[in-house]
Amino acid sequence: MDYMKLLITQLQNQNPLEPLDNNEMASQLAQFSQLAQLESMNSSFAQALAAAQRTYANSLIGKNVEFVGETETGIQGIVSGTVEQIYVNDDGEIFLAVGNYTPGLEDVISIKN
Repeated sequence: MDYMKLLITQLQNQNPLEPLDNNEMASQLAQFSQLAQLESMNSSFAQALAAAQRTYANSLIGKNVEFVGETETGIQGIVSGTVEQIYVNDDGEIFLAVGNYTPGLEDVISIKN
């Protein structure tokens, strides 16, 4: 509805001696409609991507994964373990429960059966 607010503001502030011509108004309305459709598509793609990521993460349960994390010696290195559970936080980020570690899905560098 931001588009309608913009249009109303434009109409309220136009020069009465030089009003918008009908073709220009129709063109702007078409552009607003296209923007609204693109935003809707973007939202739909984001939802589809999130669902695909959750499905992929669930497929990792029981598999051995490797990721970069703090090793038992306290330095950064490659850690491996079996995925026991999947967590999704309030922001939609996906984390794996791998022993005492909770790497993000994007942190996984290899997967083994």
